[in-house]
Amino acid sequence: RNLCGKVMKAIVYTKYGSPDVLQVKEVEKPLPNADEVLVKVHAASINSWDLDMLTGRPLEYRFFSGILKPSKTKILGCDIAGRVDAVGRNINQFHPGDDVFGDLCEGSWGGFAEYVCARENELTLKPTAMTFEEAAASPQAGILALQGLCEKREISPGHKILINGAGGGVGTFAIQIAKSFGAEVTGVDSTSKLDMMSTLGADYVIDYTKENFTKNGKSYDLILDVKTDRSVFDYWRALGTNGIYVSVGGRSARILQLVIVGSLFSMTGSKKLTLMLHKPNKDIEIIKELFESGKIKPVVDRCFPLSETPEAFEYFGEGHFKGKVVITVDHNDNT
Repeated sequence: RNLCGKVMKAIVYTKYGSPDVLQVKEVEKPLPNADEVLVKVHAASINSWDLDMLTGRPLEYRFFSGILKPSKTKILGCDIAGRVDAVGRNINQFHPGDDVFGDLCEGSWGGFAEYVCARENELTLKPTAMTFEEAAASPQAGILALQGLCEKREISPGHKILINGAGGGVGTFAIQIAKSFGAEVTGVDSTSKLDMMSTLGADYVIDYTKENFTKNGKSYDLILDVKTDRSVFDYWRALGTNGIYVSVGGRSARILQLVIVGSLFSMTGSKKLTLMLHKPNKDIEIIKELFESGKIKPVVDRCFPLSETPEAFEYFGEGHFKGKVVITVDHNDNT
């Protein structure tokens, strides 16, 4: 990485643990390589991957960052929105002053900082009507929702779709996207999120603390699962004829069961149990089109300034947030 000698503020972690290990530090401001864009970050959102990378749990996440301590990624944050500050000599798509957003999870991350370098294919132009906070909330959650809903089968009007974990980042996008296709949507989450899910368009809402959707006798054409916290046998029971279950994240043990047992089940009947592999930034233009047509609006629960990133992670870890938790960056200084 080229460095310009100037410094910037960033949230750095050098060991795994609770949000307390996150520190606000001054680090050298990067310069973009020939095929990179330097983005002046205005907002970045927290994803479950950030929390997993911070805690080092599940342990398999350490293969991406470092076995004993973070060595590859010391600044978290992959969903970013900001303004292009400089471009490498091989960049043609963007110019200084362009407002952009994207998901850096396949690159070096680094979004919880005043500046970050990104590859050209990790960014897209931000719609004018979309705020930086909304843009930062959109790339990973919006695309996971879109791909989870549409990749395995085309949604038709009247399709019965259940979203487990509908009150979080992916779920709030999924409700709106499914409704834009004319589906009948059932959202499942905790008590405090039910009203919001109804406001977003869910036809039915289920409080998972009071009702088990896999045992109420109802069946669905598609189950989109953000939590993956139940047995594959339960999900199988809740699917209608030719129904599809799609997991986009959740507990590692349950996902492993899904991969092994679910694939066997899927070979022997009309129902399908599948795990969706995230394709970062693919279909981001569709997310933009849905936003610009008024069919979706990113849900931002709370914004925290960069200096309060540890508090933001604490809040995120409690799991009570609705939609997305966003970190904002104030550039009123001279950095």
